[in-house]
Amino acid sequence: MSAAREVWITGIGILSAAGDRAALHAPGSIETNAPQDPVNISGYPVLPLCAVDFSKQIPKVSEQRQMSRWQKIGVYAAGVALDDAGLTGREEFLERTHLLVAAGNGDRDCSLDSKILEGGSCERVLAAGFNESLLRGLRPTLYLGELSNLLAGNISIVHHVTGSSRTFKGEEIAGVSVVENAYRRILADQGDVFLVGGALNAERDDLLLGYELGQFLLSESPGSVWSRRGDSGGLVLGSVGAFLVIEAREHAEARGQAPYARITAVRSDRSRREAGQIQRILEHLCESFEIPRGPLAVISGASGVEPATSGELAFLQGLAAWGCPASIRAHGSRLGHGVEAHFPSGICLGALALSARRFYEPMPDSICETAYGSDLDKVLVTGAGHWRGEGLALLERVT
Repeated sequence: MSAAREVWITGIGILSAAGDRAALHAPGSIETNAPQDPVNISGYPVLPLCAVDFSKQIPKVSEQRQMSRWQKIGVYAAGVALDDAGLTGREEFLERTHLLVAAGNGDRDCSLDSKILEGGSCERVLAAGFNESLLRGLRPTLYLGELSNLLAGNISIVHHVTGSSRTFKGEEIAGVSVVENAYRRILADQGDVFLVGGALNAERDDLLLGYELGQFLLSESPGSVWSRRGDSGGLVLGSVGAFLVIEAREHAEARGQAPYARITAVRSDRSRREAGQIQRILEHLCESFEIPRGPLAVISGASGVEPATSGELAFLQGLAAWGCPASIRAHGSRLGHGVEAHFPSGICLGALALSARRFYEPMPDSICETAYGSDLDKVLVTGAGHWRGEGLALLERVT
């Protein structure tokens, strides 16, 4: 890898409960734009997507018709990132823009599922008529659930991104992996410009059912993620689409594009979540790159689920002993937990803060978020998945 190649963030597209563009997520804006109270879906709090006109980024009705809401969220955010980076319509760049997408399975057709199940006993549902009902009722692009790589395919079709394409699965760690993969490939001179990110439609009964079966959901009125530790831990999901254009410095400079920030390190790992292991893993990742001493702003991907949240907090509070006292902000408190999109959205927020040279305000009810009074020149973005996967990224201001 060539240490001489700098990795820049040159475009941001983020769509969430706070709004449909980057400016609405910047420090001083997100605090007022993010909703104070979630909505109730099937008995669980969820932070819903803002009102958005998808036709701004997906103009063809025929293309929108064959996409579920999950895909529309991702395609929209990807288009905003390309616009922001000055790449939209520039085929000479788009044809060599590499696409990295973190994706789960897409939306199920819950109404059809219900009709099939209501049609008879379990024995009849599992009979040959079951497949016939699916074939008659589902769109050609949809079987039991939309395939993960359909999101990348629709981004390529709608926005003409025709470089290589990779889809990563694995919940939060997939979001870490897309950023890490782009970062490492730029350092290794295996590409100059990447579109990376993920999307989640949290307003789905089938998705909520899956997480509730794993006993991950919070069913009571939420505060900040830090107030949910111990027996009161749990996820509050949020609909989020987050994409970034990540680019080699010389490539961005050659086309006159200014950066939000540079990525100086991305690391990931996966622990078994044994006692104290999350803290040790994050410390090990942090030791693999050098964080400049001094006050440290942290965009935390903490979910509220245990033991991940307490383990991450122990790591963050221990940074003071390393000479890096941390001022922490958990973006899941404001936007909800975005699963595959959660780490990319944290990178978006960290880059926006560095560009503004201003950090986000603490959550009013947080037990551990304190004011940040120094000049902002670096941000640590963390991601400890609710079940598996740990990641860190260090962003720095470009002077």
